Amino acid sequence: MNNRKVSNKARVYHRYLGFFLAGIMGVYAFSGVVLIFRNTDFLKVEVINEKKVEAGLDAERLGKEVKIKNLIFTSVEGDVVNFEQGVYNIKTGEVKYFSKKLPYVLDKMTHMHKATSSDPLYILNIFFGVSLLFFVLSAFWMFLPNTTIFKKGLYFTAGGILLTLIMLFV
Repeated sequence: MNNRKVSNKARVYHRYLGFFLAGIMGVYAFSGVVLIFRNTDFLKVEVINEKKVEAGLDAERLGKEVKIKNLIFTSVEGDVVNFEQGVYNIKTGEVKYFSKKLPYVLDKMTHMHKATSSDPLYILNIFFGVSLLFFVLSAFWMFLPNTTIFKKGLYFTAGGILLTLIMLFV
């Protein structure tokens, strides 16, 4: 196969895969920006949770049950123990607490973005990652090597690699 045919094939695959992945690229771009602010309350809403857990738990075990890191009891009033995010009845095991979560759609988007191998979505993440790698590589076959635009593209590639290295190691 000559260079022109390879270039044309790369363009076709690049184009249609790009159209196919447009939706998921938008989701990953948006959720990636939202995830930058995951250690803040940006876009989060307060949710009140009520749950019944084992009675008589200490602060550390209660924190594990309700998924609150570094939970500390602040005061005790009879059978009710107060902590920063809520209250816990030591006798009945009833706990009422608030948490902050992203709205439903944003939560689903960020969950997909962060999926691990224990989540069925990881297959989609692998496919998406491999597709992005294809985009990187196929970009070099979009233009014939002896053209001016290809040569300028190599300068931009070098600049992008340099910027990435600077950001990684500074």
